[in-house]
Amino acid sequence: MNKPETTSNNKLKYRGLIILISVLIPAVVVVLLFVRIESIPPLTFLPPIYASINGLTALLLILAYRSILKKNVKRHELLMKVSIGLSVVFLVMYVLYHMTTDPTPFGGEGFIRYVYFFILITHITLSVFIIPMVLVTYVRAISKMFEKHKKIARITFPIWLYIAVTGVIVYLMISPYYT
Repeated sequence: MNKPETTSNNKLKYRGLIILISVLIPAVVVVLLFVRIESIPPLTFLPPIYASINGLTALLLILAYRSILKKNVKRHELLMKVSIGLSVVFLVMYVLYHMTTDPTPFGGEGFIRYVYFFILITHITLSVFIIPMVLVTYVRAISKMFEKHKKIARITFPIWLYIAVTGVIVYLMISPYYT
């Protein structure tokens, strides 16, 4: 089998799965945010944990970037897999928290309120779009399509890093208002 056929097969093999996951995750999250599990006490201990996971993810993304710059592919690969895993753990904790706990309104006033909502809205919006970007970037790497991987990774990396960092910022800004 020649290289173009392999590339086409990989595209077809993963395209449907990437689309399914990219649509399913945000849809399930939105639905689950409206489901309240009354039989479980509020999981109020989760926000600092998942904020820390966001911080750790940001650090690992930076270390992965530095690793690939130094041509340490194995370390880069490991750090990226751990970053993806941490993002999944974050998502599970985030949904569980919101399924057991009433929403916390932001209590800041004036200019800081606009800053908070700008960060929150960009964080949430980009977190939906990063799902297919991470999946495509990952699939291109495991399919050994390294030039295409590098091309999309240059876009995926800063967006994912922004999401991880702003996740921590959102937590720090709203944490004084937790009850």
